Amino acid sequence: MSGGPRHTVPVDVHLVLRRDGGRGPEVLLSRRAGPVYATGLWHLPSGHLDPGEDMVEGVIREAREETGVLIAAADVTAAVTVHHRPPRGGASRIGVFFEVRRWEGRPGVREPDRCDGMGWYPLDALPDPMVAYCRAGLDAYRAGMPAAVHFQRLGDLVEYAADGVDRTRLLPGPPPPPPPRPSDGAVLPDPLRVFAERAVGRITRTDDVSWARAGGRVWRLTGAGGGTWYLKRHSGVRLHEREVAAYRTWVPELGRQAPRLVARDPVARAVVITALAGRSPHGRDLDPATEVRVQRGLGRLAAALHRACPERPAGPFSAVDIVKRRLEEARPYLAAGDAELVRALAHAHEDLPPPVLVPTHGDLQYRNVLLTDDGEVRVFDFERSEYATATRDLVRLGDTWTGRPDLRAAFLDGYGRPLTSVEELRLDCEAALDAVSGIAYGVAHDDPEVAERGHRTLYRLHAARRR
Repeated sequence: MSGGPRHTVPVDVHLVLRRDGGRGPEVLLSRRAGPVYATGLWHLPSGHLDPGEDMVEGVIREAREETGVLIAAADVTAAVTVHHRPPRGGASRIGVFFEVRRWEGRPGVREPDRCDGMGWYPLDALPDPMVAYCRAGLDAYRAGMPAAVHFQRLGDLVEYAADGVDRTRLLPGPPPPPPPRPSDGAVLPDPLRVFAERAVGRITRTDDVSWARAGGRVWRLTGAGGGTWYLKRHSGVRLHEREVAAYRTWVPELGRQAPRLVARDPVARAVVITALAGRSPHGRDLDPATEVRVQRGLGRLAAALHRACPERPAGPFSAVDIVKRRLEEARPYLAAGDAELVRALAHAHEDLPPPVLVPTHGDLQYRNVLLTDDGEVRVFDFERSEYATATRDLVRLGDTWTGRPDLRAAFLDGYGRPLTSVEELRLDCEAALDAVSGIAYGVAHDDPEVAERGHRTLYRLHAARRR
């Protein structure tokens, strides 16, 4: 270890704002202008960190100041780190490139004294002239490499030249972990095995496919003849009763796009249901056309579900009282203005006309959806199903609509009608209540994903009110 002065470098952040275009992935670039470094060259929106600012805060601020778009912290993902030394001598620096695929607002030039152009460009057809440092980061990003060294020498050009000397050295990440060893399946408790085999015959394999954060358990069952079913044990009586009631009443209206109840055991709080083909879109990078197809299919399923049984009048309900309790639990974890926003929406909810209630899924989001190879959308997990407002099923889907009005339009196209002005306001009110509940639950149960979903929802509602 050297005893001399410690080596320090400045840090700057770069925004890879990405969308899917007609020719493939596109990124937003701006052209520098005025008395700035590399004037006249194309570059990603970028800048230095302010004192006391972390990298994510920095890239969100730079995005807002340079392009006008609003980005939630949860939508910022690390892409590439570049160690760069400029060609005119001097100290090196660290550039951290962040990918963002979801945002609010339309990008545009917000600092005309420093930027005279902005546009979307395909990743495989980047414009000239471009800053060589920025091009090094994008080359690493396109190659799927986590880091690069870009040490230029005296006499090198600031501008990237395809026929010039490229100082970029890409650095791969660690090798992938070895594939998991094959398993012989999970052990199914004897009482549940007896129950399941009475329903479907001899079981030759069981696999625990429970969701990590759920209170219940789910096993995939393989029968002696090769058939597949799912056995679910609920965490509570209420969830068990809700799911059984849904399967016996309105779920059959969805046909093959939802499971069928095979058997139930009220003592064990367990059900056996048929298996559905398809893959979950949750966590997958769907192309725009596929995601539009998913949303349109979900709209059709929601419409069929909401019409499956007669409507009911709503009973007494006070959003203000519920919000008061939830705010007390979540207050330490809310951002400035969140509590005021939620209270305002709760009071607005009190002034709305009483709604009618319809059969709802209760937890309609991508993790409870399957997409088949031929594009059919299917839905499962009805343990939170109940009579509620139709807009209640849109609350968590709203998270997927942020920055994608085409997805919202596709859902409503499948649903068969637009929302009324009353429903639009009710949806915002219910989203705010769900957000505060999620934050309180997520913190209390050490579930950061649920808490972060609540923060994203409040951020989106703030942005909508500002517009």
